[in-house]
Amino acid sequence: MKFPSLRRARPSEPEPAGHEPHADAPVVTAASLGLLACPHCAAVWQDAQEGDACGRCGTHLHTRKPQSLTRTWAFLIAACIMYIPANLLPVMITRTLFGAQYDTILSGVIYFWVSGAYGLAAIVFIASFLVPLFKLAVLFLLVVMAQRGSTWRQHERAKLYHIIEIIGRWSMLDVFVVSLLTGLVQIQGFAVITAGVGIAAFGSVVVLTMLASLSFDPKLTWDSKQAQAVQENFENREEQAA
Repeated sequence: MKFPSLRRARPSEPEPAGHEPHADAPVVTAASLGLLACPHCAAVWQDAQEGDACGRCGTHLHTRKPQSLTRTWAFLIAACIMYIPANLLPVMITRTLFGAQYDTILSGVIYFWVSGAYGLAAIVFIASFLVPLFKLAVLFLLVVMAQRGSTWRQHERAKLYHIIEIIGRWSMLDVFVVSLLTGLVQIQGFAVITAGVGIAAFGSVVVLTMLASLSFDPKLTWDSKQAQAVQENFENREEQAA
């Protein structure tokens, strides 16, 4: 397979010691300098065009993830819709000699709190209620700000994206607990625990938020209108030099 002739980018000279960029200084992105990074092998190419094949592995190069905002919006809206039944429908059904009990996420939190298990109630409330809500709110903020090309707190927004990637794995706590109890508590005629419809909705919220996080391109955070102006200036200089 033949690949187009691409130039590997040379590393830039380091900034002097003690140098700190000004808070209002324009952010110079790799795209504004004509650099494209391969998403597969991480090789950086200079003067590569959108859609060119990587000279090392052959992967198509893109400045940003194709249709990143559209896909993120789709997964985010679907996750918001499923978040409602995930908290209203029962996630666990306990059948005993005294009848059946249907527990939602919040009813389980209340039960642990009333029983005096404050630590367990706090863990379930944070991991199963606040964390998914926090991820939805952060993703909504990131997508809206990226779509508007806003320069508002870009560094903090970049950190928020990394935070939701780290805490996302703990969102499956309820699913693990219900799966464990369903497998262990199967005493026919005395006590039987089965998973409710709400656990499927909750699992779909977790999966959809993970897909939304993966679909969102964090580099869009730095694509402000100011950065777009830098990109245009760079392209104009390249045309004049040619």
